[in-house]
Amino acid sequence: MIVVAGEALIDLVPQGTGALAGLQPALGGGPYNTAVALGRLGSPTAFCSRTSYDAFGEALLDGLRDAGVDVAAVQRGPEPTTLAVATIDGNGAAAYSFYVEGTADRLFTVPAGLPSGTRAVSFGTCSLVLEPGASAYEELMRTAAAQGVFTALDPNIRPGLIADADAYRARFKSWLPSVTLLKLSEEDARWLGGTPHEWLSAGPSAVVITHGGDGLTAFTRDGAVYPVPGEKVDVVDTIGAGDTVNAALLHGLSAWDALSAAALAGLGREGWERLLRFAARAAAITCSRAGAEPPYAAEVGDL
Repeated sequence: MIVVAGEALIDLVPQGTGALAGLQPALGGGPYNTAVALGRLGSPTAFCSRTSYDAFGEALLDGLRDAGVDVAAVQRGPEPTTLAVATIDGNGAAAYSFYVEGTADRLFTVPAGLPSGTRAVSFGTCSLVLEPGASAYEELMRTAAAQGVFTALDPNIRPGLIADADAYRARFKSWLPSVTLLKLSEEDARWLGGTPHEWLSAGPSAVVITHGGDGLTAFTRDGAVYPVPGEKVDVVDTIGAGDTVNAALLHGLSAWDALSAAALAGLGREGWERLLRFAARAAAITCSRAGAEPPYAAEVGDL
C-alpha cells in the first residue's frame, strides 16, 4: 500500500483567455492527483486527507474511488472545499490563486496510524503550508520516517500561499532528515535556493528534479547524476504533470520492491534511467490532455 497524504481541492480551469473566461471545475490538488495517478497505474493506494461534506467533497471522493484508491483514511468535515483558480499561459503552463480560508482540508488532524501494509507515504503542496493541518502532516511525516516507512516529498511550491518565505525554507530543511525521496521542479529548486548536494547531505537518499519538457534528472548520495530527456508531445496544459511524475516514480519503485533507502542506492544507471523514462512518458500523456488526467497503466507501457 502506498499512502498519499495531503489536500484534495477543486481547480477552476479557464475555458478561454482573459480574466472573465468561463471556469470549469475539475478535481485536483497535488496529493489528490498523485493518488489518482497511482491508482490508475495499478498500485494499491490509500488517500489520507480531510474533505468536505459538500458536493465538491463528494465528487473528490468519487474520483478517488473510480481510480481504485482506498478512502477509508479520509477525514470529513462541514467546512467548504478549497478552490484553486488556474490561469493558463500561451505555453500551457498553469498558475494558481487559492481560496483557502476556513476550508475542510486544512483542518486535517494526525490519524491514529497508517493503513495496514503501508510501504510508502507521499507528502506535498498546500497541505504542508496551511495551518493547523500543516503541522499535523509534518508530524505524520516524521512518525512514518521514524517507523522506517519510505517517505516521498514534493514541495510543489505555491508562493501565493506562503506568507513568510524564509520561515518556510527553514521548515523545508527541517523535513529533509525524514525524507527518503525528494522530487521537485526546477522552479521549486530556484525558489528554495538550495542544491541537490545540500539536500542529499541533509537526509534524502535521492533527489529528482523535473525540467518541464526537457526531462528529469536524478541525483544520488554517491554523487551520481542520471538525466533523461522529456517525451515530445503537443502540450494542452501542464496541470498534474508533476503529480504524475510523483506517482510514476513511486509506482515503479513499488513494482521493483525498491521502496527503501538501500534499494534506491542500488538502482544504478540502468534502473534510474528506466524509472525516469517511465515517469517522463506518464507526464507527457498528462500534458497532452486538458486538466489533471493522468494515464492508465496500458497507456504508459512497461517500465
